[in-house]
Amino acid sequence: MNFNDMPGIKQWAVVLGGALLLSMALYFTVFKSQRDANTAAQQSLDDKLKENAELETYRPRLAEIERQLASLKQQLEIERRIVPDEKEVDNFMRMLDSEAMKTGVELRRYTAKGVNSKDFYTELPFEMELDGPYYSMLNFFDHVGKLERIINVSGLQVASTKKASDAKVKHQYQYAPGESVVATYTATTFFSHDMDLGQSGKAAAGKK
Repeated sequence: MNFNDMPGIKQWAVVLGGALLLSMALYFTVFKSQRDANTAAQQSLDDKLKENAELETYRPRLAEIERQLASLKQQLEIERRIVPDEKEVDNFMRMLDSEAMKTGVELRRYTAKGVNSKDFYTELPFEMELDGPYYSMLNFFDHVGKLERIINVSGLQVASTKKASDAKVKHQYQYAPGESVVATYTATTFFSHDMDLGQSGKAAAGKK
């Protein structure tokens, strides 16, 4: 039957039915997809606002956190000077030579005795010899004990310059008139455990 031949009521029914079908098609295609996109966008916005609100609670603490980080960095630098993370054997020797010069004693020999690895650090002991006036020797060890870097002194043996062999020195020298004692001892320095130990067990060149 032709649409124009239909009664008016049926024509309206067909028009309304078509409009309904078109509305449903638009709903399940364009409108629904747009609504889902809007819902997802709103959820993303809500999540971001919630995250920002949580981060905002840390703003008053930001300055304190930055101060704590600065303090930790400073402590780390101090610890690195006390227990370096590299061997720095040359610096160790220069440090002791400087203290010997200040206190008036002569450091004659450094001989590395090999490394001892512990859980968190490494020990590097040196056998050493010195000579000088008795009180200058005491002053030297007092200075070493006050250095920022950790240096342990052990196995100290002291003898007069006239009986230097009693201190088990490796060599005897032409001692100056003011020098009264010779000493041998072990000076142990420390390094952080992640250092490269490949060459640290080799003996350092002696001083004669």
